Amino acid sequence: MYITGMGNSVFLLVKDPQNPCLDIIRHRDGDLRIHVYCLGKDDFEPNHDELQFYGNNRGELLAFETSRYDGKDPILIIEAIRWYADYIDNPRMEILAEDPRISDADSFYM
Repeated sequence: MYITGMGNSVFLLVKDPQNPCLDIIRHRDGDLRIHVYCLGKDDFEPNHDELQFYGNNRGELLAFETSRYDGKDPILIIEAIRWYADYIDNPRMEILAEDPRISDADSFYM
């Protein structure tokens, strides 16, 4: 488990000993949990009751999905993903709201 703070928030990282690519970000002072998936290695089927964000970690596409999200403090989710990006030594990682694997590039030019 890795613990550190960002701003006023403190996040915990729970690592899966069986799968080095499956992490869980937890907010120490609340119920927020965010599962991290490596999309090239893990099966990931978005849960329509949760929020998903995506990031590119130097060519490795990551998915971030909330778990039992109560709708409170959506900024905290971005703060947690930013914290994770710092943890993986990629503080400039872009956070995307849509899955880039299914984005239609042609729609940008219409």
